[in-house]
Amino acid sequence: MRTRADSAKAPNARRQELADFLRSRRERIAPEQVGLARGARRRTPGLRREEVAQLAAVGVTWYTWLEQARDIQVSAKVLDALARALLLDPSERAHLFTLGGTADPVPEEPCTVVTPALRAMLDRLDPFPACVQNARYDILAYNRAFSLLMCDMDGLPREDRNCMWLAFTNDQWRAATGDLEDETRVMVAKFRAAMAEHVAEPAWKAMLARLQTLPEFRALWDRFEVVGVSDNTKHVDNPHVGYLKLLHSSLWLAPQSGARLVSYVPENDETRARLERLRLLAGPERAAGEAGEPAAASSEGGRAPEDDHRRPRPQPARARRHGTAPLVPAEV
Repeated sequence: MRTRADSAKAPNARRQELADFLRSRRERIAPEQVGLARGARRRTPGLRREEVAQLAAVGVTWYTWLEQARDIQVSAKVLDALARALLLDPSERAHLFTLGGTADPVPEEPCTVVTPALRAMLDRLDPFPACVQNARYDILAYNRAFSLLMCDMDGLPREDRNCMWLAFTNDQWRAATGDLEDETRVMVAKFRAAMAEHVAEPAWKAMLARLQTLPEFRALWDRFEVVGVSDNTKHVDNPHVGYLKLLHSSLWLAPQSGARLVSYVPENDETRARLERLRLLAGPERAAGEAGEPAAASSEGGRAPEDDHRRPRPQPARARRHGTAPLVPAEV
């Protein structure tokens, strides 16, 4: 039977485990990894405590107490700063928040949907744009054609690879969207409808809180509009090849999370030819399964980072433009 003494020991054990974990992560990082000079007289393996405190923007004394397992309060904001300073991976970050006794406001969600086979399928769809996204509009993976059509996905931080966030904040995405006002209104209405099933989940609440910092989003959110999922025609005015008319469709992969493969296929021969031209403008790229490293989309959304240095960026081409109906973002 668990006694009162056992209950009192648990917090102490957790604080000691947190202290040991922080120390071990600190000692494994070379100063050069975080842009610090090693110096000739350094004896400490890895980083010094004051260097971690500096990187995390916390007091040296406070951080020292943390590594000494003292009974002090640790906020989620500070744990997030420490996770970044110590270069923690998703599993280590989750462990840090567990030991700190605080919920991670933006937890890393492992993508169980984007398998190697699905990544290969995305590449084989090229030159047809395609991506994998969830009901929260997070873009989990995409092929090269999608990045060329929408915006430079490879250049975006992982947390910004979200259709709705891009529709409100990314100039390239917004400029490419026909009838921006209507598209953002529909996206917000679909997001509200989807959130009804996830209203208590931290990742959804964090996404909503982030979006509500945007006045344009708040105005639409306050309308309380809801709409369902639909497939339709998208009109795209791409800066490289001109006007495209695409059929948008979704293949559901995981109904609970809303994960689906979103694809755009040409509605006519002219659009098909222009998609092929867009592919050629991007330059050659090995297909998955050929010699060398596979040209596959990253499971975290995007193509494999090691492919970036060998994939030339397309240059804008003079093309006949029809009106101002550009790219429409992938929908839920």
